[in-house]
This record gives sequence, structure tokens and C-alpha cells, in this order.
Amino acid sequence: MSVPIVTTALALALAACGASGTGQNVGAKSTTQGGGSGSSAEHTDDISVGVKPDAKAVKLLPAAVKAKGTLSVAMDLAYPPTSFMASDNKTPIGFNPDMSRLIAAKLGLKLQINNVKFDTIITGLQANRYDFTASTMGATKDRLKVLDMVDYVNSGTGVSVPYGNPQKLTTHTLCGHRVAVASGTTAELQWLPQLSKQDCTSKGKPAIKAVTLPSVNDALTQLVSKRIDAVMNESIALGWAAEQQPKTFDVLKPLVATKPATLALKKDSPLTPAVKAAIQSIIDDPKYAESLDRWGLKGLGIKTAAMAVPQD
Repeated sequence: MSVPIVTTALALALAACGASGTGQNVGAKSTTQGGGSGSSAEHTDDISVGVKPDAKAVKLLPAAVKAKGTLSVAMDLAYPPTSFMASDNKTPIGFNPDMSRLIAAKLGLKLQINNVKFDTIITGLQANRYDFTASTMGATKDRLKVLDMVDYVNSGTGVSVPYGNPQKLTTHTLCGHRVAVASGTTAELQWLPQLSKQDCTSKGKPAIKAVTLPSVNDALTQLVSKRIDAVMNESIALGWAAEQQPKTFDVLKPLVATKPATLALKKDSPLTPAVKAAIQSIIDDPKYAESLDRWGLKGLGIKTAAMAVPQD
């Protein structure tokens, strides 16, 4: 298969769109496209339909938020299966839109989803443009200085290579190779530099050559066209891409790291206690397992919505 055809198929498989930063209509359809369950189906139905507010969580809401009646969430809708656009190019779908809709339902509020480039989300929270972000964000010391972060699912960082792994790379033999990372992610800021030091420079070997790109979609496209040797990103997204585009990618084992992912708010936000309580209520609800299962995240659930600790 030629590169142009593969690249087009990849773009369709990932169902990504450019992050415009504008608000998206979150009124999801009442049907499930693609049929069945698991990560291969396109679930455009609103998982929060029928979910009742949690009285304990609602009681913790700041008066101003309750009066406004709406929660604003930021996410980069270019990261399937956690955050992306349906094929109608207007319905946000994935695990993170599911969780955001469920949080709003548990708090008795409406939801506004804002499609924002990942590396601008934190500044947006600090400027009070959004109430929270559900973007599978890892907790680091620097982020925790400016954010309240609450665990809501397990995730990890992995490495993808072309199908068949023609260069016979492993997670720990990337020295001197071109490895793409998405801008602003923990892969760029933490895991690639750490792995490069641990496996390469500390042993007198050439450093891993980081190639920073706007999104994982851009990185995987460059991997197909052989402009880079590997992609380091959230393992959930890499696994999804490998499943949606068979015989195109391999995800290396072991993963670089496995850590809880967090939902984040501005540091010391008065909304944090209510959102934390809502997340715990969701975890205790069958809807949590349902959402994990339908996006191929079965087995990655957690038991407690704890305040995050640094992972670096």
C-alpha cells in the first residue's frame, strides 16, 4: 500500500480534527454508530442520559457555579480513543467526553466542551477560561504547582514503531533514533528525556533525538512516511491506532511507564471538592465500567478519586 493511501486511511481511522479552541455542541446523538461494544464502535450516544445528580457532590458546589448552571471543560479532540470527534465532525466522543458528561450530570449542571490544543490547556485554566480539563493528563511537580489534579483512570506511556518493527527497536534501545512526541505532553517533558538519560547519555551513547509535533496524529503520520523511527505517547492512543489501522503499527513492550491519569482544575479552585466527589460517584457507578469497556480501556479503572501525587 502506498504512503498516501496509508496516510489517508490513518487520518480516517483516528477521526481527528484540528483543535480550534471554540466551544463544541455536546448534545450527543441517541444512537451508537458502528455497532457492538469496545474500541471499534463509534459511540455517539450521551452516556449520562438518566444519571441523577449526586446530593453529596452537589452540596459541595460553589454558589456561583450552581447559579451559572454550566461547567466548561477543555480537551484536545485529537486523541482517540480518549478525546476525539465522531465522523460527523461535530460530536465529541471518547472516554474523556463520557467522563465530562457524567461529572456534569452528577453535579446537576449542563456541560460545554471546548476543543483546545493540549499545550494551551493549562494556561487556559489559569486564566479561568475553563473550569477543568479531562485530557488524561499526568501529574508532575510543575503541573501540581499550578493545578489541582484528581486521579480518574490508569494510563501509561508507550512507544510505537512501524508494523513488523523493521529496525528491531525495543523500549530501551532508542539511543540515536528519531522519536516523535506531542507538544506539551509528559512524553515530551518527562519520559523521553528520562529514558534518554537512563539508557543513553549516562552510558556514553547518543541521546534519543526528540521530534516535537503538534499531536499524536501528526507523529503517526510521519512514522508511516518513515520520517521518524518511533512515536512516544499515551499507550491508550497508540493501542487504538494499531487496532484501527491493522498491520501499520506495533506498540513495544514493556511500556515506558504506567501511572494514573488525572482530571485537572486551577490550583485551589473552589470547584475541586465538588468535582472530586462527582468523580468518586462515577467510579462507584456502573456507568464508569461501561465507558471504560466501550472505548477499549477495560482493566484501567481505579477505585478511588484521590488527589494526585507527583509522578516525576
